[in-house]
Amino acid sequence: MTSQEGPRRMSDRELVFSRVINASTRAVWSWVPRSAPIKLESCEMDVRTGGTYRLEFSAGDQTMVFFGKYREVIPHSRIVWSNDEGGEESASITTATFKEVGGATEVTVHELYPTKDALDAAIASESTGALPEQLAQLEALLAKK
Repeated sequence: MTSQEGPRRMSDRELVFSRVINASTRAVWSWVPRSAPIKLESCEMDVRTGGTYRLEFSAGDQTMVFFGKYREVIPHSRIVWSNDEGGEESASITTATFKEVGGATEVTVHELYPTKDALDAAIASESTGALPEQLAQLEALLAKK
């Protein structure tokens, strides 16, 4: 069973993406995507409510750093984190929920941006396009198991 829906703009500041993956919530929760032309250089993650994360990637001679705080962590169900690269006052908030649906898992990712302009910029830069590809990778990986 596969069900996918492209990102939907829910308001001036919100984007939502959903996909049903034919795997348990435990398997889906534990997965980490492979990244096409980028390499993970360092990873610091304290995955608990109130914890922080910092990921550093490289692509050729460029380095990208992503960091923020975990606002809510409910294993196998829900995780909420801030994306603080632009400063806490301009952070976007990402919420991922995992719901068991007849032996499969519905993954819903909700992104709340601080402003309409911030969401418009994310869409224009195509940074919101990676999630469908990552979830397709996950589904292909879990189908092999």
